[in-house]
Amino acid sequence: MKSKISRIYVLTLIMTGCLLMSAGSALGYITETWEKDFDVKPGGNLYVESDLGAIYIETNSDNKVKIEVTARIDTRSENKAKDILEDFNIDFEQKGDDVTVFAEYKRRRSWSLWGNSNRNLRIEYYISVPKEYNIDLYTAGGSIEVDDLNGEVRVETSGGSLHFEGINGPVEGKTSGGSISLESCTGDVDVKTSGGSISIGEVKGDVEAHTSGGSIQVDEVYGLLNAKTSGGSITARIEGQPDEECRLSTSGGSITVYLERDINVDIDAKTSAGYVDTDFPVTVRGKIRKSSLRGKINDGGPELYLRTSAGNININEI
Repeated sequence: MKSKISRIYVLTLIMTGCLLMSAGSALGYITETWEKDFDVKPGGNLYVESDLGAIYIETNSDNKVKIEVTARIDTRSENKAKDILEDFNIDFEQKGDDVTVFAEYKRRRSWSLWGNSNRNLRIEYYISVPKEYNIDLYTAGGSIEVDDLNGEVRVETSGGSLHFEGINGPVEGKTSGGSISLESCTGDVDVKTSGGSISIGEVKGDVEAHTSGGSIQVDEVYGLLNAKTSGGSITARIEGQPDEECRLSTSGGSITVYLERDINVDIDAKTSAGYVDTDFPVTVRGKIRKSSLRGKINDGGPELYLRTSAGNININEI
């Protein structure tokens, strides 16, 4: 393991052409970095569990797991930095082609002589794995990003955003406070956030998306779609002919759906405070009402279920 420590000062520029550093005007921080490489074969598993820190995953062609962990302590005092780092423990372990990283910060929820030490310490994980690898990540505080991977992805954070791009395999993501975004993924997706928006680009697979407070935008989905928000609008673009039902529901916002002209679905749309409008001719079932619509588009097919408690519903042609 390599460990290096460096001190970085940000200087304040005072008067044209003059550079002045003093204890009162200079801001600074101290960093410490851990680096570790493991030889593995494709198809292994990476497990990360950390009390705090953002995690960034990318891939390589070297059949290695390369890990760099950076700790930044917002202080100019080496004594303060050492005191904080003494309570941050990190362990690396390899079993076969699997690699585990476990990091514990004993003072994560406590105060010290330096005040709230958690605010002074920032952790970032930069990890590179073989392109064919499986990922299982947990952090109690920080964002997670996974790019360009063939394998299973399971991540969770107690406070931060999630981003997935170029994943070929199932994705499961959960955050207690942050936004979620996906781009160019192939495989089933199940994502949840307790407070943030969800943005889904092209996904070839079934999608489950739930947020307790934010909007949902789905640009291109091939497969089952189940999207639900407790406070925000939903916009969805459904490409091709769905084989299974799609359900979109919100407790506080509008719903806009874009469909192919020749799609065959059964519509069940209802709003408690607004109207339902469509570009498509519909063979209506039951009574015609401003706030609801039930019937067939073209020959009918899997159900398209749309519900909002406060907003309009628009069913548009792509």
